[in-house]
Amino acid sequence: MGQQRVPVWVKALDPLSQVGLVYALRQRPEILLVTENHHLKARTTLPLVALIAVDSLDPTAGQVLRAAAHRGYRRTVVIAGVIDDDAVTTAVELGVSGMLRRADATAGRIVQLIQAAAAGDGRLPAPHSRSQAGLSDRETHVLRLVADGKDTHEIARELSYSERTVKNVLHDVTTRLKLRNRSHAVAYALREGLI
Repeated sequence: MGQQRVPVWVKALDPLSQVGLVYALRQRPEILLVTENHHLKARTTLPLVALIAVDSLDPTAGQVLRAAAHRGYRRTVVIAGVIDDDAVTTAVELGVSGMLRRADATAGRIVQLIQAAAAGDGRLPAPHSRSQAGLSDRETHVLRLVADGKDTHEIARELSYSERTVKNVLHDVTTRLKLRNRSHAVAYALREGLI
């Protein structure tokens, strides 16, 4: 007999993410998408997992997470554009089972997090996964290539990322650190001695 499908309810704070996540997960045989008013016809021993996509764990996202818990979604996975130490702390306080940065969110990684949450495993990023200056190794590597004068296409090709992933990494860095653009991000990384 095959692996049991994990029932998942998806909630994104923007319509594009909602459609994209539903489409990506509908293709996966490990996942059973459910609606807000779910009635699972087949008996399942796996808990219902809420997958919530937000820009950051701000008060609005906190309200969505609390509402999901109130509705009975005991396992929650969050995809966020920005995950810093404060976000991890907030996630722990709200009982989040797993977190993934939007820039790292592939269908496969999302499914792994959902399955881990359903099995009772928590997977939150370690707060110390960033350098003291607040950059991950991945972000530092991308900024190093920008500093070398490479464009988005060249960086994507060299790192075997999609161009969208490179853009997301750069967007996350500039947004999280309140920088104006790529050049400002490179200057910041140089000033901090990261590249």
